Amino acid sequence: MEKTTQMYEGKAKKVFATNDPDYCIVSYKDDATAFNGLKKGTILGKGAINNRVTNHLMRLLEKNGIPTHYVEELNDRETVVKRVKIVPLEVIVRNIAAGSLSKRLGLPEGVKMKRTVLEYCYKDDELGDPMVNEYHILAMEWATEEEIKLIADYSFRINRILSEYLREVNIELIDFKLEFGKTKEGKIVLADEISPDTCRFWDSTTHEKLDKDRFRRDLGHVEDAYQEILRRLLGE
Repeated sequence: MEKTTQMYEGKAKKVFATNDPDYCIVSYKDDATAFNGLKKGTILGKGAINNRVTNHLMRLLEKNGIPTHYVEELNDRETVVKRVKIVPLEVIVRNIAAGSLSKRLGLPEGVKMKRTVLEYCYKDDELGDPMVNEYHILAMEWATEEEIKLIADYSFRINRILSEYLREVNIELIDFKLEFGKTKEGKIVLADEISPDTCRFWDSTTHEKLDKDRFRRDLGHVEDAYQEILRRLLGE
């Protein structure tokens, strides 16, 4: 399969069309951004780590009955995925209070919530990805009631699968962001990535942050944290 034209360039990835209209190639970058692009930098080796970690976790989810856009890893930075139309929502799954939830609700970071929380944000950088609810989603026709229910169901199942898996390598899944897409047949599948860019990973014992918060908050040892996730998940 060959890349043809570049279709899209985001903060962390480029997406290319291929000579097969049903598939794209995603290429991961080392660029790092935070606070809706206000903070910019580079995390050396991040693109390769995010690509490989994402594919590893997508394969795990596929084995457990979650449909994804993943097709084939081409090399360290590039992966073939099914071509989908992205549902313009970010789904945030929260197990433990951290980040913006802590600020909004006045909860100290690290407080375990009584139940998992799902939040939706409208994907629009210019608007700052505002939080929305099911009523907004239906009113704007970003998804149908059936699609919202399916997305929520998949999100909770993904949370259970990943939390159990990560616990085995002494990682606590604090919260994470998911995106979904629709195939040309209209099937909802998990898309985008699952990586230290999109998840909060804490060491279960020390609570050390092993994710992009090290970049956001100038905590240092950012590359080491990403490398540690790769080591624990893929043994490298």
